[in-house]
Amino acid sequence: VFIHLTKVTGNLDDCACDVETINAFNNDLLYPKLQTLLESDYFRLYKVNLNKPCPFWTDHSHCGVRDCAVKPCSPNEVPEGIRLSSHHKVSQFSQKMKVEPTGCSAVFSSEETREAVLDWSKHDDEAERFCVVDDEESPDAQYVDLLLNPERYTGYKGPEAWQIWNSIYEENCFKPYTVPRPLNPATFYSSTGNEGERTFYSWLEGQCVEKRAFYRLVSGLHASISVHLSARYLLGDNWFERKWGPNASEFQQRFDSELTKGEGPKRLRNLYFLYLIELRALAKALPFFQQASFQLYTGQLEQDQKHKEQLLDILQLARSFPLHFDETALFAGDREEAAKLKEDIRLSFLNISKIMDCVGCFKCRLWGKLQTQGLGTALKVLFSERQIEALPKSRTGWPTFQLSRQEIVALLNAFGRVSTSIKELQNFRSLLSEQQ
Repeated sequence: VFIHLTKVTGNLDDCACDVETINAFNNDLLYPKLQTLLESDYFRLYKVNLNKPCPFWTDHSHCGVRDCAVKPCSPNEVPEGIRLSSHHKVSQFSQKMKVEPTGCSAVFSSEETREAVLDWSKHDDEAERFCVVDDEESPDAQYVDLLLNPERYTGYKGPEAWQIWNSIYEENCFKPYTVPRPLNPATFYSSTGNEGERTFYSWLEGQCVEKRAFYRLVSGLHASISVHLSARYLLGDNWFERKWGPNASEFQQRFDSELTKGEGPKRLRNLYFLYLIELRALAKALPFFQQASFQLYTGQLEQDQKHKEQLLDILQLARSFPLHFDETALFAGDREEAAKLKEDIRLSFLNISKIMDCVGCFKCRLWGKLQTQGLGTALKVLFSERQIEALPKSRTGWPTFQLSRQEIVALLNAFGRVSTSIKELQNFRSLLSEQQ
């Protein structure tokens, strides 16, 4: 079985990078630094509304397992600076709107000015928005400590869980219903067999590079989540101890080539593709975070400055990666056709972010919402190159590119999850080798 897993090597499709370069760069250089940063107050606290109803179907299947529960923070557990500053974009209006900045929050000189800023925020870059990001403004949203609510196996599985992924793949990945998806639970025991697999990949390879990349991002996200659940599995539960750790058997069920009819290695290659996309977004976002006006504001000034320096160091490291994905190959055809295709993909991803409110397990919902928002933010960065290059502001004086605190936290934590998945693959290879 271990031999099958090592087939995930060499060059990746639709880009010039290879698996070995990513492994060395992530595991030895980037992963340790990133994990340290994500433990800071700014990045470990994520504001989320877990009580939104599912907008697509009636869901009465909320997970009853205790590991599905999420414990929100009490108000006194959230640093005052984070509570007072809902958006980084507010501070960036300070000079234009004549307000006095206090960290990332601001004291407005008039109610009229305040309303103007809030009105602008509502219409902020709608054309570049790839996911729903209104949780931060919701009265039902609560801060959650991600370190105290880790992503791991909760026991949430079966038809309800598969309904989520089936809805994502079947309705939002541009795939006709007549083309069966390999290992779709609805058709897994059907007679489609290898013919169904050939039909699917023939269809996928016939798609434009943008739609093919979109499918690979969704598949990579699914693979990354599966790695996390296998790596933090409930191995033992008794009255005095609960033990979490890597479950090699669960990992094999999801990724071994023979057990998945050849699908496992494809899923892992898509995970590496997702890593490249999000890594590229971090590199391109560097000018935004380099602005003097930008702060990781929690109210602890020395710590905030230290963490900004750590963040910039990580982004500089991301920029130094030698084989970045070339996003200029996307949407490069006829201008009108490219704009229509980009909008179709944006709306599909927006739809996927809404599906996360249908996840019955609250902890799974938390991490699903965070990771889809993080990927959506990465796509927003990739396709806002001109606005980022024009920072700090346009001729009109208005900032050309904005990221809210919510988007920043999601962007870094989502990449942290993918980075962790790459690291866990190394651990699973070692574990399976030892077992043999």
